[in-house]
Amino acid sequence: MNAMPITVNCFATLAPYSPPGGQMDIAPGMTAGKLVDLLGIPRDGVKILFVNGLRVDLDTPLKDGDRVGMFPAVAGG
Repeated sequence: MNAMPITVNCFATLAPYSPPGGQMDIAPGMTAGKLVDLLGIPRDGVKILFVNGLRVDLDTPLKDGDRVGMFPAVAGG
């Protein structure tokens, strides 16, 4: 099993869940949802997920070198 490096950016209230330096290694076959779980983020806390600039859902498989962005629901007006 070869680890795959990815970049993870958690924004706003999710920022404390970001991995150190925004970099981490994942196992092949990991999905965006499994990444959310691995980081300890409640799934209902993630409102928007991006991989390489495209909006995705929790079932999206991740690949070597992906850039993942996670955003919470944001209130305001």
